[in-house]
Amino acid sequence: MAALPDPARNAAPPAQPVRMFGRYQLLRLLGKSARSMAWWVAEPRSGQDLILVIPRQQPQDAQALERWLAVARKATRLDHPGLAQAVEVGEHDRWPFVAYERNGGTTLAERLNAKGIPGPELAPWAVQLLQGLAFAHEAGMAHHDLQSYLLLWTENGGGRIMGLEVASLAADATGGDAQALPSLQAQRRAAERDVLALGLVLHHALAGTPALDQADTASVIERMPPLGRDIVRLPWSTTHAVAEPLRAIVNRATDRQERQRYRNARTLSRALEGWITVESGSGGGPIALLLDRMRAAGALPASPGGAARVARLALLERERTNELAEIVLEDVGLSFELLRMVNSAGVRGSSLSGSGPVLTLRRAIAMMGLDGVRRGALSLRDWPGPLNEAGATELERLIERVRRAAKVATWLRPAGYDPEVIYLLAMLQNLGRLLTAYHFPDEAQQIRRLMQPAPPAKPGEAEEPGMSEEGASFAVLGTDIEALGGAVARHWGLDESVLHMMRRLPPSATVRNPDGDHDLLRMAASAANEVIDATTMPTARQGAALQRVVQRYGRTLSLTLRDVISAAQGKEPGSEQPLDAPATNIGVLS
Repeated sequence: MAALPDPARNAAPPAQPVRMFGRYQLLRLLGKSARSMAWWVAEPRSGQDLILVIPRQQPQDAQALERWLAVARKATRLDHPGLAQAVEVGEHDRWPFVAYERNGGTTLAERLNAKGIPGPELAPWAVQLLQGLAFAHEAGMAHHDLQSYLLLWTENGGGRIMGLEVASLAADATGGDAQALPSLQAQRRAAERDVLALGLVLHHALAGTPALDQADTASVIERMPPLGRDIVRLPWSTTHAVAEPLRAIVNRATDRQERQRYRNARTLSRALEGWITVESGSGGGPIALLLDRMRAAGALPASPGGAARVARLALLERERTNELAEIVLEDVGLSFELLRMVNSAGVRGSSLSGSGPVLTLRRAIAMMGLDGVRRGALSLRDWPGPLNEAGATELERLIERVRRAAKVATWLRPAGYDPEVIYLLAMLQNLGRLLTAYHFPDEAQQIRRLMQPAPPAKPGEAEEPGMSEEGASFAVLGTDIEALGGAVARHWGLDESVLHMMRRLPPSATVRNPDGDHDLLRMAASAANEVIDATTMPTARQGAALQRVVQRYGRTLSLTLRDVISAAQGKEPGSEQPLDAPATNIGVLS
């Protein structure tokens, strides 16, 4: 006889109880942290899906509840594409909440998996978030708990921030946002914490796993300096390759040194925007902005004393080309302007039968004549152009450093090579630095600050190293300073051989036997610049830096440590000539 069916076994599973929060039906918890939580809910009367954001801490009394509601309503009045629009601010059983439309979007937490998100897809979304966050900060509002479940990814790829000021109760209670500080200072600290939290979100999105294996950004921040000792950096192994500029940007956002992190959302947004435009090849970003500014202010201004040089040019006779070249060489801005003029397609094509780029001022003057030189001199902006006093001081310091490197290059060049060519190449290797200092003075200051080592935290400990120049420029501009110089040189009409020679050898690159003249000239100019870089280091580190120059270039350029030390001291190897002698007296012209 067949066994009777077991009614208990075939019974339907019991229905899940409907959970309500006021009139909202709770569908699923989207995420929670120590400070906030977000629920996917349904509003039965309208049939609309919403997201409720609720603080984890309940206001202590009716007065505290009213303060929370007032702050939340003020935050929801901010109107920006990067901020989600609230449909209701209310409370239920003394639990305050803010409701947001879902509109088919997903939270970043729902979208994330172990593979992470490709950088080119993530960065534009993050820029919209950062622009909304910056707008809120400038209005005096902070978020206090940026988490992946509070960031919406809309159907068209846009980014929206939910929960602005929702966690302010937790911030007040824990002192996490420096409530004891004066209001403006507390507001600035809260904004910096928001930017750090968003940096941790970007880290999670790129790596596929949260920093320190902890999804709550507030908990991670508590473990990072200056509150803790854990270090957060993107792993080298990720499912999707992370471009070096983007890696530098995100690592700066979470840097172990508090002074190195982004101070506000705008600076992080600009760095990402710069990388996006360079990566896309759309012709925008810092390179396009630089070319635009050059049209208004020139590549560089006339160096101090430019008016006197123009007057001297007016008195010269046409045939005195060498003397004229010596005067021009004293002015970095004018030297670059003549190279630009003579290497333009029109000039080079209609003058000497095209035999490659012009890399001596003697030849440039022969092609353009004295009138062309005068036109170039008069086209320059008077010193210091649009720069303020601080910017002018820094640019003047950099110009003098570049001229010193150019002089050293003429001393270290292999026998048989035109000293003026190597002089100009050493200057061209600094073109991006000079242009950045002139056209992006604030960004140049940021880059210098990021490169500076920090003093040791305790006596006897090693100092904290600064960033490399490449990493710092990636983190500030979204592109490399040398890439800016190369783009401008290409815009001027300089060919690939010059673009190759004006790229300094990377500090970590192995110096190999040169393949030809171009490689040899590039090495000589790079060595000279490294000698001058060594002289700017703390005294205790200069000897080791000069020794590295000899190790890298000694065999190829036939350099000894004595040669390099003499050059660093401002004396031509084998002579006692000081470095501060005028350029016209060191034999750079032939």
